[in-house]
Amino acid sequence: MYNFLINVLTIMSIILSIATVIALFQKITKRKPGKWLNFKNIGFTLIALLGLLLVSVPFAPNTSVTEKHTQTSSLAAPSSKKTDSTASSKKKATQATERSKSIAAEESSKKLAEKQASEKAATESSQARATSIAQAKNQNNQTILKKLVDDTNARSAGPTKNYYWDNGAAKITDFTGITAGQSKFSADSQQRSSTARAVLTYSQYVASKGKRQGDPLEPPSWPYTNPTVAITYSLTNHTYHGWLYNRSHSIGDSLLGSDSYTSEYNFTTGTRSQNVGANQNGGMRYAEEMVENYWTSHPDTKTTVYYETTPLYYNSETIPRGSIVDIKSSDGVLNKEIVVINDAEGISIDYNNGTSKSLTPTTSKSSSASTKQSSVASATTPTTSTPATSTPKTTTPTTSGGWTIAPAGQVFVSDSNKYYARVTNPGNYRLMSQSEADKNGYARASRGNQYARPY
Repeated sequence: MYNFLINVLTIMSIILSIATVIALFQKITKRKPGKWLNFKNIGFTLIALLGLLLVSVPFAPNTSVTEKHTQTSSLAAPSSKKTDSTASSKKKATQATERSKSIAAEESSKKLAEKQASEKAATESSQARATSIAQAKNQNNQTILKKLVDDTNARSAGPTKNYYWDNGAAKITDFTGITAGQSKFSADSQQRSSTARAVLTYSQYVASKGKRQGDPLEPPSWPYTNPTVAITYSLTNHTYHGWLYNRSHSIGDSLLGSDSYTSEYNFTTGTRSQNVGANQNGGMRYAEEMVENYWTSHPDTKTTVYYETTPLYYNSETIPRGSIVDIKSSDGVLNKEIVVINDAEGISIDYNNGTSKSLTPTTSKSSSASTKQSSVASATTPTTSTPATSTPKTTTPTTSGGWTIAPAGQVFVSDSNKYYARVTNPGNYRLMSQSEADKNGYARASRGNQYARPY
């Protein structure tokens, strides 16, 4: 409609312009109307042209509109196609992204599920293995306990007569969370000392040399009374005179140093013979010396030793019938299980409360020690006269801080033929000159413990 009006106005403007030109021409030429053109003819002409215009316009192609429309269409089509293409590309990209995310999520979920399944399987496997080891260990403990009960009821020193026996390879259990140089002590449901574990190092051994690292702690259910007794050992035929019970380390001072005194659960009520055996090298000392000898032959080593001691109790008794010591070095050189018997030959022990009864006659400690030293002297002194220098004139030991110190030039010799300068129970040693000890092939002990020291 707008284009139509424009066309009409344009034609009328043209006609008016022509008429104006004619009128001006007539005026200029002074011609009369009608001679050239008259207004009647012009009016008819205008009406005819207007009618023709009205009739022809609807049928006449509107080239400008058509061209404009064509141009607009031709411009819009690519734009539309481009927009559609862009939208389609974006949609496809979005879909692709979503598919990628979905695939990534599925893969991540799958990997997580696989990892969780693997961890679960590993945990279950580890738990199953730990359960299996624990069951085997428990079965082993019950078998050993049965024998310990038989031995302690019979007041036996065991197959070695030294209050221990070897029981094959070590059966190490749970050392989770215990690293080199660390230890862990535990109690059972009755608050009795239970398994003690330590990962021992050479540096700990070196640090503990030369002196005791602390004072023994009182273990759970320590007896109210600790009688002095006489224990005659079938292995050595010597008689020990002294306290029946020791505060016995599960993991010894010589191995663990000061850390061995950090918990009462590292101690049990052990007989003197359980602690050091019949010759000072049995019982718990046998296990300790095994590790000490290993360190001596492997100086400055980075190897560690897994050391595990488990006291064994019969039913609800408060004093163990014995202990199992499992020892395994990280290089595999040490791999032993040692069973230690907690009793004393000739003495009946009530393992519920620690009361005891000697089944053999005893003599006083002083008279026994005197008799023993006399018998040793007579056994070591030739029938012929000996030089005065072979028997020192100063024969009276001195005491200091619980230690009995040998006179100058003399030493205390143990049943294992090692000699010491000071001891806590002199009745268990032979007092002789150092020169005589050296002549007989005895050697000074390389290190001391809570009962004897070489210097």
